[in-house]
Amino acid sequence: MKAAVFRGGGRIVVQEWPTPAIGAGELLVRMRGCGLCGSDIAKIAAPATPAPAVFGHEVVGDVVAAGDGAPFAVGDRVVTAHHVPCGTCHYCARGSASMCRAFKTSNLDPGGFAEYVRVPATNASHATFRVPDGVSDVTATFVEPIACCLRALGRAPVAGGDTTVVVGLGSIGCLFVQLLRRAGAIVVGTDPLAARADLAKRLGAEVAGPGSTAAAAIREFSDGRGADQVVITGGGADVLPWAADVVRDGGTIHYFAGGGGMLPLALDALYARELTLLATYSSSPADLRSAFALATQRAVVVEDLVTHRLPLARLAEGVELVRRREALKVLVTP
Repeated sequence: MKAAVFRGGGRIVVQEWPTPAIGAGELLVRMRGCGLCGSDIAKIAAPATPAPAVFGHEVVGDVVAAGDGAPFAVGDRVVTAHHVPCGTCHYCARGSASMCRAFKTSNLDPGGFAEYVRVPATNASHATFRVPDGVSDVTATFVEPIACCLRALGRAPVAGGDTTVVVGLGSIGCLFVQLLRRAGAIVVGTDPLAARADLAKRLGAEVAGPGSTAAAAIREFSDGRGADQVVITGGGADVLPWAADVVRDGGTIHYFAGGGGMLPLALDALYARELTLLATYSSSPADLRSAFALATQRAVVVEDLVTHRLPLARLAEGVELVRRREALKVLVTP
């Protein structure tokens, strides 16, 4: 089969890759679509990422083979995710499923940027869903990203009437705008790109624009207190001083996207103002189930977030489009 293979040094090469063999409880899925995630791009850019490797984890496809006892049948259209916790360890018992050691080592084989994907038995049972007729492949690929956003909001719950800020209005930022609005929050978005700010406003943000515009709106909506929660989806550690300036005393700053560098914020600022700084990694089976319901019920707009559909052979082009911020979301197809 063909796969888009990371060869190190930021290079992606489309080449032959062994078609996976499946065992009991497992699925072989012919990929119909796979979203390009920021974490994929981070791995491609990182000098220490082992190669060769096939990335991609926002996968929708057709079951072409099913092992004994598998919960799906040949012909089913399914969406599947890559990580599954054990459900019994110390981390799982305390609500930290994404820190489970089994979670961090589980994966699809070889990854979603391939013509065929093996879905391990645990993934088939706990992280795979049959896609109903009438639900698009695009919608299905957003189940995993929505689940990650839900996990973030689960760790930092939002109350109705809260003033919230989303920093970075890419596809993830636009998902957060909608989910925060569903929770009853007032949402202010910030992004230097006018087209992204305009989209965020169409999706429910009261105000969206550059940092100065956002800061003024935050003061207005919060009666001068500052934002109850700031969600950072882009910009890395450099955004932290601005976020600390606009968040209220006792408020929360949530790092959704990772990034290099040390945090440029004095410990005294956290202490004296009782700020909470937190992060989340990935999602959980419960988040995936909730996200699947939201996506298939069309409670979250996702079709408008995909700006480019590219074949597997042009994955490297898609990576560059996202890096240059010319693409909001890239969907890779066979």
